[in-house]
Amino acid sequence: MPSVSQPFKGILLVVVATFLFSSHDALSKYLSGFYPIVWVVWARYLVHTLLMLGIFLPRAGLRGLRTRRPGLQAARALCLLGCSLLFTKALQYLPLAEATAVNFLAPLLVTALSMPLLKERVTRGQWLAVIASFLGVLVIVHPGGAMFTPAVLLPFGSATCFCFYQLLTRKLSEVDSPTVSNFFTGVFNTLVMSTLVPFFWTVPSLTHGLMTLALGTFGMLAHLFLTQAFRHAPPAMLAPFSYCQIVFAGLMGIVLFGQRPDTWGVIGISVVCLSGLAAAWLQRRR
Repeated sequence: MPSVSQPFKGILLVVVATFLFSSHDALSKYLSGFYPIVWVVWARYLVHTLLMLGIFLPRAGLRGLRTRRPGLQAARALCLLGCSLLFTKALQYLPLAEATAVNFLAPLLVTALSMPLLKERVTRGQWLAVIASFLGVLVIVHPGGAMFTPAVLLPFGSATCFCFYQLLTRKLSEVDSPTVSNFFTGVFNTLVMSTLVPFFWTVPSLTHGLMTLALGTFGMLAHLFLTQAFRHAPPAMLAPFSYCQIVFAGLMGIVLFGQRPDTWGVIGISVVCLSGLAAAWLQRRR
């Protein structure tokens, strides 16, 4: 039975997951400078799926990995695929920290859309947090700044896809386990991308091949750690620590790519983080 009586363990798992997500994004940014986006995303899902097959298939068998709602699972998988393609493409043009911050509009978009789509109650304070987060993004992409380009629409599109992915995840949690959902997503997206990758095929070098293996491994482990975190602590308690990903992304952007956010970027990123933290705090009070 899941336990929510070990908050420190849950927090630690979330922090590790955010570090792995940031590492995954940094590798995606690096590899997309050498290979087509379609190839990078395909390789990521292929490694993810093979690892999940090796871990869960011997335990559960195919029957234990069947979904009760294949249509919704396919829609969820396509949302995550759209997120992967758009965000990886965004990393070709934008710094890691700023792109990650814009992508973190997703949890606040979930708050905004949970009322009409999930019939959940959204308080005035939560609406203010959503508005403040959008203002933070506007500060990041202020006119005349380096981020004021059409490319900034890519992480915004990624955030929108990830928002619907999270909403569908909530819906599917009522009928399918996280293992089933993650397995279905990996298999489905690998099959979809396998139909496209022949048109973008490139043979990687040995070093880049190993990086690709790390890419898929980081992605799979991050999702598993995140899933396990919610077995040890409630979501409202863990939500603020997900913003560690922006901090890790900023540090990796500086160390690996020499991309240091300017003053406007730091202010905007801070506003997005504080808005998300406020929304999480309000949700926890409820």
